[in-house]
This record gives sequence, structure tokens and C-alpha cells, in this order.
Amino acid sequence: MSKRTYTCGLDAAIAVMGGKWKGLVLFSLGEGPLRFGELRRVVPGISERMLILQLREMEAGGLVHREVHHQVPPKVEYSLTEFGHSLNTALAPLGEWGEEHMERIEALP
Repeated sequence: MSKRTYTCGLDAAIAVMGGKWKGLVLFSLGEGPLRFGELRRVVPGISERMLILQLREMEAGGLVHREVHHQVPPKVEYSLTEFGHSLNTALAPLGEWGEEHMERIEALP
């Protein structure tokens, strides 16, 4: 399997983000660790299956840390890694731009 090369930094960043849900999960974890059920509640519209898939991909990509607390009942928390925090910081201006232009974007056909 060959290693992927990117044409620019934006190409590499989009490859890490891959899809609409990862940005919302990153944003949600920006305030601190959350359990799976909490994440599901704060990311509206995401299915359980999709959240599981996105968290696994983000963990494999080094964006998210999964910590299992061995207790009864089992407790699993998700948090951002340093790499995930850096991506979240980079996405903040994009989120601000979206907030500023939300009405215009919603009016698009």
C-alpha cells in the first residue's frame, strides 16, 4: 500500500476531517471529556452507528483518546488528544465564519 501525498495543507486537513460529523464531534469534545451517551446528545442528528464509526476513525487518526474506566457499570470517556486540540483550534475561525454568514448560507438554494 502506497503512502498518500497531499497537494497542499488544506488537502491534508480535509483528509483528516473526512465528513460532516468529525468536526461536530471535535467541537463537542473541545470543552472536555464526554461519555458516548453525552456525545450522542450533544451532536444532533448523528446515529449511534455513525458516532461509533467516527470515534473509531478519529481514535485511529490520533485525534481522540478513548479511556476505559474499569468499574461496574463500565465507563468509557472520549477526549481530544493534543493533535485533536490543534485541529479544533484551526477550525475555530471557520466556525466563526459560518456563524457570521449562517443566514446567507441557509438561504442558498
